[in-house]
Amino acid sequence: MDGSTLTSRRSFLKASAAMGGGLLLSVSLPLPAGARPGKPGKSAAPAVLNTYVRIAPDGIVTIISKYPEIGQGIKTSLPMLIAEELDVDWKDVRIEQALADATQYGRQVAGGSMATTLHYDEMRRVGAAGRQMLVAAAAAEWKVPEAECQTRSGVVHHTPSGRTLRYGALAAKAARVPVPELRSVTLKDPARFQIIGKPTKGVDSPRIVVGQPIFGIDVKVPGMLYAVFQKCPVFGGKVVSANLEAVKREPGVRNAFIVRGTTPNALSDGVAIVADSWWQAQKARKSLRVTWDEGPVAAESSEGYARRAAELAKLPPARWLRKDGDVEAALAGSVKRLEAAYSYPFLAHATLEPQNCTASYKDGKVEIWAPTQNPEPGRTLVAQAVGVKESDITIHMVRAGGGFGRRLQNDYMVEAAAISKQAGVPIKLVWSREDDIQHDFYRPAGFHFFQAGVDAHGRITGFRDHFVSFGEGENFARSAGMSPNELPAQLVPNVELGASVMPLGVPTGPLRAPGSNALAFVYQSFLDELAHAAGKDPLQFQLELLGEPRELTVPPNPNGPPPAAFHTGRMRDVLKLVAEKSGWGKGTLPPRTGRGIACYFSHRGYFAEVVRVHVANDGAIRIEKVWAVGDVGSQIVNPSGALQQVEGSVLDGLGEALGQAITIEKGRVVQSNLHDFPLLRMNQAPPIEVHFVQSVNPPTGLGEPALPPILPALCNAIFAATGKRIRSLPIDLNLLKSV
Repeated sequence: MDGSTLTSRRSFLKASAAMGGGLLLSVSLPLPAGARPGKPGKSAAPAVLNTYVRIAPDGIVTIISKYPEIGQGIKTSLPMLIAEELDVDWKDVRIEQALADATQYGRQVAGGSMATTLHYDEMRRVGAAGRQMLVAAAAAEWKVPEAECQTRSGVVHHTPSGRTLRYGALAAKAARVPVPELRSVTLKDPARFQIIGKPTKGVDSPRIVVGQPIFGIDVKVPGMLYAVFQKCPVFGGKVVSANLEAVKREPGVRNAFIVRGTTPNALSDGVAIVADSWWQAQKARKSLRVTWDEGPVAAESSEGYARRAAELAKLPPARWLRKDGDVEAALAGSVKRLEAAYSYPFLAHATLEPQNCTASYKDGKVEIWAPTQNPEPGRTLVAQAVGVKESDITIHMVRAGGGFGRRLQNDYMVEAAAISKQAGVPIKLVWSREDDIQHDFYRPAGFHFFQAGVDAHGRITGFRDHFVSFGEGENFARSAGMSPNELPAQLVPNVELGASVMPLGVPTGPLRAPGSNALAFVYQSFLDELAHAAGKDPLQFQLELLGEPRELTVPPNPNGPPPAAFHTGRMRDVLKLVAEKSGWGKGTLPPRTGRGIACYFSHRGYFAEVVRVHVANDGAIRIEKVWAVGDVGSQIVNPSGALQQVEGSVLDGLGEALGQAITIEKGRVVQSNLHDFPLLRMNQAPPIEVHFVQSVNPPTGLGEPALPPILPALCNAIFAATGKRIRSLPIDLNLLKSV
């Protein structure tokens, strides 16, 4: 779904006089099907006024940012689109963060790399419409044809006479000009862009650099106390008893009480400690003694999941996601046949700012300050948990110190509201790092059992994957599934993709590039194995597999926007460019040094990446350089933000590959902090060279698609350097020691 399609349906513009003078533009943008809060599955949601632009008499343009800012740069990039077409200088633009209010702004969710995809065209049309109205107001003032007027830097110029009028002076009159239809306005030729395509620093960056309060954890409200919340280490466990009176005698502690869980995965049983400072609350926690009913999940473990997956792999898949051709016959006719088992672990999000929320319950109303990616579901959960109407809940969206999907869940918001109600005062709930690591919604682990064969020409004859994951019946657990279109499906005539699931008591959820962050590793690594088995260069093998440029079909999505089709030509282009930039196949590398290549399509973005790595004799890995090439359409809105998103994705992926795993024992998470769930360190970060292929396709987002290919590119590089194949993450350095 591209922007022009959206605009042609239901968007409209409304103009009015702003308070204090000037022009207020309110634009209605259509809500995606199923996105109307509280009415999942409904289509053709009514339009609401959800984007605001104010032009003040002094010429300052204020743009309301309706989406949460979690570090993806949306608070800067979407206003850039409006400012460009409005034809104002970026220095004269101010950005204000909207409240969470679905009735006014529609869906406010940060996720899926969809903001640019959905709004590139609309936001430009909003700016262009405003510019058209200002020109009309100036032409009327001068009694000249509009065609004789031009705009530049917030000024309307009458070319024949040389007269000028600033936008601020025209804004009030422009508010009375007939409003144009958004689809009828004329957009700039991209060759004339002054803001779009120029590196632009984030609008919050100056405040972040000097340490001004901006994040959720910085919020302070009058009368506020601090809270910690101790939950059962076993998921789903309940409180039997606790030494509350002893805890209340600890210094600074104002209250301690049991909170009963009412909402699965949002409000669990636990003990709240409320104190004058967070440090006092956290210190008092050491004296807390709780007797837990740990429940049935206490019987689960990572070792048990792996053992059960191996048992299921010996049986036929519980269901087929895809069956093309005759795989068994194809494998029988192969000149080489490969089998390999791959696996990946659970992962935590480990946002640098731990989960936190400030909440104030008073007289049946709740006010919340939350670093959330998805506030409206949180509003619903809070209403259910504390017994208030959703309309009596005010949510301030504050900047989040990292999201990556963790803050699509709003459990910390619900906990804060429930604790405030029970404590009778505003409270700020702050999770410790241990809380965060041990009570996440984890990227699910997974197990793949591959079989494939190649013929005498090095072509894949048949391909089979028995994917063992988590879920119930035919339903995968959240973020645990796999598409039936996973490549090489549709590129090879004989393909079987089957799945079996096992039950799971551990909560799961999306992590940056959900699904793709794991599937890219296993599929691109196994394709690399096939390339070597075929005796071909991995790049040439991938290009031959993709074949001629064409679009592959995708099944319809009945519950959301149409899925993006995969174009083999776009992937070929990024592969070729990354090969050129990295010098693929050229020169001789030192011993135990290798290059690996991988590509992946996710979130409408095409990325190919090359890693050069050196593996020491003791197994230590030094990543010498990464090359990343992407195709996200015809225009990079903010090259500065784009570079940051690609670099961040690459570093996230390397961290996942090198040291991150969440393991479960007796129903609880073993890891507790960054010492045993390490993020990538600065001294591990390699130079990253980023390039983009500018295609003719509509611009799409960048928060996620650069992450998936980095994991297999690294593992394929390690194979090239050592001959050791990495089939399980995180990478076990002991396997890489020289013998």
